[in-house]
Amino acid sequence: MQTVVIIIHLMIVAVMIGTVLLQKSEGGGLGMGGGAGFMSSRGTANLLTRTTAILAVGFFLTSLFLSWYAGYDRKPSSIIGTGAPAQQTQPAGGTPLTPPTSGGILDSLKKTDEQQGQQAPSGPQAPRSQ
Repeated sequence: MQTVVIIIHLMIVAVMIGTVLLQKSEGGGLGMGGGAGFMSSRGTANLLTRTTAILAVGFFLTSLFLSWYAGYDRKPSSIIGTGAPAQQTQPAGGTPLTPPTSGGILDSLKKTDEQQGQQAPSGPQAPRSQ
């Protein structure tokens, strides 16, 4: 349903851009043309003004519907947590990381680097062929 409304919304946008560009402005614009047309200048202005107003209402309504539909199924969630402790993942070496008991984030990063540094090679190594 959302896809159908988005397609209708985009069609309204495209037609509304066209009608706005066809309207006469004080500087001339794309609406200026020869006097030989199927409608008079005043009739064309009234038609384009009404069409723009109808398209603007359609654009407004589809925008409101899309914003409502996007938030319709959204459920409130807490940023604090649900009460379950977070799972800790183990590094590739198999040694679990110990959570820091004191200190700041820099201390915990230093301890993590030290733990991983014991398992990792000291420098770059060339690939080995089999």
